[in-house]
Amino acid sequence: KLCEGILNILENDTKTSCQVACLEALRILSRDKKVLVPVTTKRNMQILMKLAKLDSVEDPLERVSEFPVIVEALKCLCNIIFNSSVAQKLSLELNLAAMLCSLLQECKDRPLVDDIKCFDLRLLFLLSLLHTDIRAQLRQELQGVQVLTQALESSLSVRWTEEYKVAEDCDRPPLSLQETDCAIEALKALFNVTLDSWNVHSKNESHQFRYMAAILRHCLLTTGPTEEKTEELH
Repeated sequence: KLCEGILNILENDTKTSCQVACLEALRILSRDKKVLVPVTTKRNMQILMKLAKLDSVEDPLERVSEFPVIVEALKCLCNIIFNSSVAQKLSLELNLAAMLCSLLQECKDRPLVDDIKCFDLRLLFLLSLLHTDIRAQLRQELQGVQVLTQALESSLSVRWTEEYKVAEDCDRPPLSLQETDCAIEALKALFNVTLDSWNVHSKNESHQFRYMAAILRHCLLTTGPTEEKTEELH
C-alpha cells in the first residue's frame, strides 16, 4: 500500500523536491522482492519511465532542475527490474531498451549528465543480463554495440590519430569517479551484448569490432581515481 501511495503521488504533477523524496523512498522499498509483487504493473512502470524522461518526445534533458528526478527514477527501475521477473518481461513489452538507447544518445556532449548516463547504462546492463530477447534486440535492432561503444568512448574522452588508433597521452590525469563508473557500466553492457558475437559476418560489424578493440586497448592504459577503481575498470 505504501508503494502504491507513493506511485499515486508521483503520477500527479508535484514539486521536484517531493518527487525526489518519493523516489528515494520507493528505491529503498524496491529492494524487497515481496514489496514489489503488487507494485510491478505496466501502469507503474510507465509512471517511472515518464519520470526518467524515457517517453519524452521533446528534449528530455532540457531542464537541469529535473536531472535529480531522472536519476532517482532510473535507480528505481534498476532495482525493480533486478528483483522482478514480471518487470523484466514488461520491459520488452514497453520497449524500454530502445528508450534507454535514445536517452543515452541525448546525453552525448551534454554537461552535468554523468549520473543520468551511468544509471541508463546500468539499466541496459541489467536488461541485457536478465532478458535474452532484449539482449538480441540491442544487438540486432537497436545498434547496441555502436551505442554502447560510443558511450564508452565518451566516458574515456578518446581522441583518434588514425581510424583504429587512439592518441596516447602519458600525462593525462586519471578519470574522475563518475567517468570511471560510466565506463565500467558501458563495458558490462557491451560484454552482454557481444557475448554471442564470435562469428562476425558483415563489413560493418568488422569495422565496429576493430573500432571497439582500439577503445578497449586505450581503456587498459587508463587509470581511475583510485587503485581499486582502476582494477575494476580493467
